[in-house]
Amino acid sequence: MSEEPVRLEIRDCVAIVRITRADRANALSRATVLGIGQIGRELAAETSLRAVVVTGDGDKAFCAGADLKERRELSDAQVKEMLESYQTELGWLETSPLPVIAAINGVALGGGLELALLCDLRVAAAHAELGLPETTLAIIPGAGGTQRLPRLIGEGRAKELILLGRRVDAAEALRIGLVNRVTAPEKDVLTDTLEWIRPITSGAPIAQRAALKAVDAAARYPLERGLLLEREAYADCLASEDRREALLAFAEKRAPIFRGR
Repeated sequence: MSEEPVRLEIRDCVAIVRITRADRANALSRATVLGIGQIGRELAAETSLRAVVVTGDGDKAFCAGADLKERRELSDAQVKEMLESYQTELGWLETSPLPVIAAINGVALGGGLELALLCDLRVAAAHAELGLPETTLAIIPGAGGTQRLPRLIGEGRAKELILLGRRVDAAEALRIGLVNRVTAPEKDVLTDTLEWIRPITSGAPIAQRAALKAVDAAARYPLERGLLLEREAYADCLASEDRREALLAFAEKRAPIFRGR
């Protein structure tokens, strides 16, 4: 397991996907990308999970982007294949019905930040740096950065970060909406992330998945279509045992026990 570039750990009801290449700043080699894809296929059959957390080994790098040492050996055709694999192998992080959270334990640059952008939420260590420096290397972000970053922080700020190749620290990332939370300097970011998402892991999974589906529709469809999808998602919650449990628990003045049914 230690030789694999990415490792899966199930901790309670959370799947932790960890890149294990600290000696290479957790860079995205072909094997790493394929490994994340394989984990996605394995998790598709799991029914007891409530969330997925993506992180990297060590405290220096979440993911420094493409493995440039490997990239130098690739032909142009192989690089194009690699870009396609970002979608086929990493895309499940964005389309998963489970909430997916990036625990950014260090620098997240280039493809590393694009990996984090695939996630629903992002928690950054206080010392983390984030950026898309590709234009300084005579290329552009090729794993969705030009599309997802402006949707998250706005077109103007996205153009600034991409065209200037500028890095931002965790505090600025929080201020501009690039991350949702910054972990206190004395605390481990993965531990903090798992504590922060406790309302997800102890909450009503049917409602959370329905809410995630409805919110995602806002970025993909006109308002009228989005409102229709919202009503359909609400109907799924309405018929659930969890909803009846929530009402009963409220009446009995106790915490609800949600079972995802």
